[in-house]
Amino acid sequence: MPIRFFNTFSRQLEDFVPLEPGIVRLYTCGPTVYNFAHIGNFRAYVFEDLLQRHLEYRGYRVLRVMNLTDVDDKTIRGCRAAGIPLAEFTKPFKDAFFEDLDALRIKRAQHFPEATAADHIARMISMIETLVEKGHAYRAEDGSVYFRIRSFPAYGQLAHIVLDELQAGVRIRSDEYEKENVGDFALWKAWDPADGDVWWESPWGRGRPGWHIECSAMSTGLLGPQLDIHCGGEDNIFPHHEAEIAQSECVTELQFSRYWLHCKHLQVEGAKMAKSAGNFFTLRDLTKEKGWSGREVRYALLSVKYREPLNFTMEGLGAARSALGRIDEWTRKIREIADSANSADADPPHMRSNLAAFGQALDDDLNISAALASVFDVIRETNRRIEEISPNEAKGLMTWLDGVQSVLGLTSEESEIPQQVRDLVAQREQARLEKDWKTSDVLRDKIQTLGWTIKDSKNGQKLTRA
Repeated sequence: MPIRFFNTFSRQLEDFVPLEPGIVRLYTCGPTVYNFAHIGNFRAYVFEDLLQRHLEYRGYRVLRVMNLTDVDDKTIRGCRAAGIPLAEFTKPFKDAFFEDLDALRIKRAQHFPEATAADHIARMISMIETLVEKGHAYRAEDGSVYFRIRSFPAYGQLAHIVLDELQAGVRIRSDEYEKENVGDFALWKAWDPADGDVWWESPWGRGRPGWHIECSAMSTGLLGPQLDIHCGGEDNIFPHHEAEIAQSECVTELQFSRYWLHCKHLQVEGAKMAKSAGNFFTLRDLTKEKGWSGREVRYALLSVKYREPLNFTMEGLGAARSALGRIDEWTRKIREIADSANSADADPPHMRSNLAAFGQALDDDLNISAALASVFDVIRETNRRIEEISPNEAKGLMTWLDGVQSVLGLTSEESEIPQQVRDLVAQREQARLEKDWKTSDVLRDKIQTLGWTIKDSKNGQKLTRA
């Protein structure tokens, strides 16, 4: 069965066929670094990580670019309010973003281009010059350069908006606008006092790029004139991705991206995330203040198919912790059996369909719900006959699990265990060596209050999430 994706452009499931056999050119919209990224942002980034990992699991080489928007209306307002240079203002948010990627086990892209980099600014200016030369863009009286949407009849096809219904000739200087006010959008914004010292020289005078041209320049500059897949949240479809298509295709005269994948919005506790509602969370809110691990947050964000709305709740995080505990416990049991294997039965006949189901589910438009169900089917089936499993079959199961975890990124690591808990486990081990059973019991209870369960076995202490 081929890999199939729901293409936002066609509104249909389509077989995936890359431009170049074996290679996938993937562009994913990254953060605007004016603040810490929130969990709604990370829903998209985790979905894109799953996409990359599954494509690699199926043997593709993925060339991925994820941009950092470090100059736009929001970042300029932020640096001006803080009274510091733009680069100084955005740096801590860039650093925090990469820390959060690591906490959520999101693989690094090959490139994280920054919009303010000199080579990218130069490419933006070059693209705008081409658009002006071809009649797709024009310089307005204020010195700004606008894209003429009437010059591109296909404008609106991604969002399925009829061009005749848009207001022509209404120039929009802001980076973001609502569809009822859409018009010719800014490619280059002439400098004004509100921009402070944020400007670059251009053929049209001092100014800065518009948000949309940044992504077109960085994606085509690093991946070539055509992409295989372009991803983002559904809020990016219009106007951002629509604008990217128009300006890119008017420059290259080639289809910009063959497949468009967008994830649905995230709600928190059944409501739109908002600071005023008290349900606005960054990753560090959840990990440093509420005690959840990055692995648990990843599972909660991963476990609902990307094209379905996700209601993020504390109960959902609890369910993620429980599910991961089941996987960890099963892994420990199977690994103990596999340790004495002298070869691997990597494809036991009676388990063949169960083991194949994981990849087949993800081939079907990243159906993660079915993929996770297949994992727990294997766990349930093997737990039922755990006494019958041979070391060689167990080793084969561990080989299968390695493949599954290369996609899910949920492998248990000791680094997930808080240092306080590790210290108590070490103290309890020493107490048991000294046959101080009273202290051992006290330490076990302390570990329990911190959310961990410890069991004693012939191979030592076994620590699991409670």
